[in-house]
Amino acid sequence: MEHTIQYVAKRFHISSRTLRYYEEIGLIAPKRTASGRRLYSKQDLAKLKLIFRGKKYGFTLEEIKEMILLFDMDRTGVKQLERTIEYGQQKVTEINERIAELHEIREEILALQKKFQQKLNLLKEDER
Repeated sequence: MEHTIQYVAKRFHISSRTLRYYEEIGLIAPKRTASGRRLYSKQDLAKLKLIFRGKKYGFTLEEIKEMILLFDMDRTGVKQLERTIEYGQQKVTEINERIAELHEIREEILALQKKFQQKLNLLKEDER
């Protein structure tokens, strides 16, 4: 079954411009009718799901495109899975680094907050 651009945009809560952009950069390739209307296949919808999952996890469109194209070139899925695992490991490393950075920032803010509260308490005592 094939779907129109309006249907697909509504289904994924995106604009038709986004779909045209994804086509422009080679992420998807919907069929065209004789009049030029785009028709999206089940495979296009599956690719869109992968695109949105990849974006949710912080992958760039270039990384997502590479992973999608790898499956198109190797239908066994082996190369795609290998590359996806590699990108996933890099993403987990980035996330762990960001978590450590956020933990450090949190601790600094808590220490400053404590220091400022003590200073505020002293100032209030001096006012009495």
